[in-house]
This record gives sequence, structure tokens and C-alpha cells, in this order.
Amino acid sequence: MSLWVDVARVASAANVVLLLALASVWGRNYLQFRSKHPLGLLIFAVFLLAQNALALYMYLVDPTLSGWFSTAVPVIVWRLMMLLHVFETVGLLFLAWITFD
Repeated sequence: MSLWVDVARVASAANVVLLLALASVWGRNYLQFRSKHPLGLLIFAVFLLAQNALALYMYLVDPTLSGWFSTAVPVIVWRLMMLLHVFETVGLLFLAWITFD
């Protein structure tokens, strides 16, 4: 069980870092070009950043939720949550690659 928790935590933290970098680029692009496309990407990044920051908070900081996650959540749920975070990380890595290329 601990492996799934650690993978989900690392993936969430990586997502937060990637989203901060992407949001800074998309925010600068919006300020420079005033186009709807970078604004849409920026709003997407902000909402996804909020989701990942909340997940990271639940995994690491909040004692009630982290205790509940580590003891009462079934293993299959952890695997699915970990898989979603990892898929999200892969997608964000691809977005970062095409954004910074």
C-alpha cells in the first residue's frame, strides 16, 4: 500500500511543479498576445493546479485525511488514483515538452 501512496504523492508533486511552469509561460503569452488560446490554457492550468495542490495537501498535510487514506481506502482505489496521477503527469510532461520546445 505504501508504494501506491508514495507514487501518487510524487506524481502529484511533479504535476504541481509542471503546472506552475506551464502556467507561467501561458500567462506571459496571454499578457503579450491577448489571445483566447493562452488564456484558456492558463485557466486550465490554474484549475488543474488547484486539484493537484489539494490532492498533495490531502496526501501530506491534513492528518485526518492522510490517516484515512493510508488505512481505510482499499488498495484498488489507491492503484486507480495513482494511475490517474501518473497519466496526468505523462500528459503534462508532453505539454511541457511542446510548450518549451
